[in-house]
Amino acid sequence: MATTSRKLEIRVISAENLQLDRKPIKKNASATVRAEKDSQFRTTYMDTEGGAYPKWNEKLVLDLPLHARSFTVEIQCKTSYGVRTIGTAKIPVSDFVGGFVPEGYLHFLSYRLRDNRGERNGIVNISVRMQVPELKACATTSSHSSMGFPVGDSSFGGGGVATGVPVWYGAYQKNY
Repeated sequence: MATTSRKLEIRVISAENLQLDRKPIKKNASATVRAEKDSQFRTTYMDTEGGAYPKWNEKLVLDLPLHARSFTVEIQCKTSYGVRTIGTAKIPVSDFVGGFVPEGYLHFLSYRLRDNRGERNGIVNISVRMQVPELKACATTSSHSSMGFPVGDSSFGGGGVATGVPVWYGAYQKNY
């Protein structure tokens, strides 16, 4: 069965310099992480004390489709007029997948938030890690290793398993 998505671990750490109508917000900020063009999303709890510099440090796990090229982090603020979007950042998958880093590597990233007019409106700090699928170990049915063959006579203190390991030497292969 082919997989159509991969699990993405996103820790929304904090945000900086958040403004609403060009004034620093007072409280009630939360963050929503959304997969590209997908209805699936996860939201942090509401920070009621951080003001323009909220801290969440909350881990959200999202199923990111294999074809997705980005995901979105959106910061909102609850006001007396309802929930308003403060800013949005589009995070390219290429920023944390591929290249020379191993799978499961933890990336710490900061992105500029843009408001609905496209103007700068703060920064969001996140960490991102692709969850690596666990490999299942195969159990052997016998107590001996499947590699090698028995040697010696166990009645004379011998016994055990001899193992051949192929070694390449120049153009010839030898078993030692």
